[in-house]
Amino acid sequence: MNKPNVYLVGAGPGDPGLITVRGVELVRAADVLIHDQLGTAEFLAMAKEGCELYDVGKFAGNHKVTQDGINELLVQKARENKLVVRLKGGDPFVFGRGGEEMLYLAEHGIASEVVPGVTSAISAPCYAGIPITQRGYTASLAIVTGHEAEKEGTDIDWQALAKIGTVVFLMGVKNLPVIAKSLIDCGRSPQTPVAMIQNGTYPGQKTVCGTLADIAQIAETAGIKPPAVTVVGEVVALREKLQWFEKRPLFGKTIVVTRSRHQASVLCSQLRELGAQVIECPTIKIVQHGPGEEFREFMSESDSYEHLVFTSVNGVEGFINALQKQGRDLRFLGGKKVICIGPATAEAFVKRGITPDFVPESYVAEALLPYFEKLPSAGVALLRAEKAREVLPEALAKLGHNVKVFPVYHTEYVDAENNATINALAAGQVDLVTFTSSSTAEGFARVMTGSQIAPASVPAASIGPVTTQTCRDLGFNLKLEATEYTIPGLVDAMCKYFESLRGA
Repeated sequence: MNKPNVYLVGAGPGDPGLITVRGVELVRAADVLIHDQLGTAEFLAMAKEGCELYDVGKFAGNHKVTQDGINELLVQKARENKLVVRLKGGDPFVFGRGGEEMLYLAEHGIASEVVPGVTSAISAPCYAGIPITQRGYTASLAIVTGHEAEKEGTDIDWQALAKIGTVVFLMGVKNLPVIAKSLIDCGRSPQTPVAMIQNGTYPGQKTVCGTLADIAQIAETAGIKPPAVTVVGEVVALREKLQWFEKRPLFGKTIVVTRSRHQASVLCSQLRELGAQVIECPTIKIVQHGPGEEFREFMSESDSYEHLVFTSVNGVEGFINALQKQGRDLRFLGGKKVICIGPATAEAFVKRGITPDFVPESYVAEALLPYFEKLPSAGVALLRAEKAREVLPEALAKLGHNVKVFPVYHTEYVDAENNATINALAAGQVDLVTFTSSSTAEGFARVMTGSQIAPASVPAASIGPVTTQTCRDLGFNLKLEATEYTIPGLVDAMCKYFESLRGA
């Protein structure tokens, strides 16, 4: 048998955590990625450099590319001997037309395989707290396309569906009145519970409940729009006790992350885990200096410095990077005191087997002064950013220490793809913009240049007092400052902030 070079991959319903491991492997390996619009956006950044991307997304009333066009594109790319991944929302074989695409490939002599995906028919009700099967409630389940509800000659057997315990309709927003009436006309009680879940598994998930008699009116009043899943059956009543996703502390909140792209993942993942919708708007990038002239000077004078002070994770990484490029390793630290500001900075050494000699309880530079006040005159090297506050070196010098700053990295502003951020701010859809340093705040001010967004309309969340002052200087509307000046501390402060708003 020929080894396939076309794979139909189910991307799942929208939550990026619901794709399979095999699906991710293929996305990363693909030479060509032919993707839908719904449920796939999060995975495009995983594509390797040079991968050809084709958006063939279709949704109600708008077909970007016809199905025939998609089929022909698959064959064309497969014949170029490229690894082709057809990334489809949900599951390829659950109203995903994956069968049609696979048959077309087979008819043209092209081998293909399918990687199943999590269908919204199961996941959307799950995220709404509705088990579509439940002992004592239903012994049967049907999944039906809502597109064909009002078509003449449809093969939907309404008489049969009216007798099934749980019925899940996909893509049936427009035809909801027809669906409800058809089931009632065929004997289903008008009081049968019904739920509609819009954008299931996304942070913007919206759920409304009613009965067959009134769900159409309830959904219209609530403004439910595609994509949405409709669940009909007694199991809907369990949502009152079992809903969980919409109870997450940051559910429904839109938060902008301005950290550099390579550092943003930790904050973004924590926010998403708590239910937030995250807009990534990196405003800076970290540039490591490597073993430049200043670092070589530090190495030549290293015997003069008993204390090495690191003020950030970037400083640790910049130092180690430069050290390794000079053919040295962390044995260089033997006999020296390693001083770190903040637990994240300390952890950067700990995970490499080095336990810092001192980490102050407070995570600002000034917190080091009591430690150095107790010491006789000593050599102190600060390995930090090129531009930073001079408070610490000046204060240490006043205490009689021999202090020298050695920059190991610097930050540069980047021109972020900021349309999504600007549009969301303009529409009043952003709940918080997070700032993890003064440079991210200054970079965000640059992003706003030329827009109609007033600084006072930026709801700022600051990681600590220095960043807070920068936010105030820029005119941002400061909503909160973390008590613990770390990423977990910032996330905790955001949770408490929104909790206080709910209690007000």
